[in-house]
Amino acid sequence: MSVKKTKNELIRELRDQNRQLADEVESLWTMLDEIKESEIKNWGEILSQLKVKVGTRALMTAKKKADC
Repeated sequence: MSVKKTKNELIRELRDQNRQLADEVESLWTMLDEIKESEIKNWGEILSQLKVKVGTRALMTAKKKADC
């Protein structure tokens, strides 16, 4: 009888651990989603700034030589 009780206790402990690990996995996926969203925003801002800089440089270059 004590062996069966030990098995039941072990099963209960393993189920509890499994539940805790499932919660941790869910939390990690949520964190990864948040990181992904912030990375998308950051790269979007960087690309916007780069677009402005490239546009400014394009306007600053002369395509024709000046008549002197």
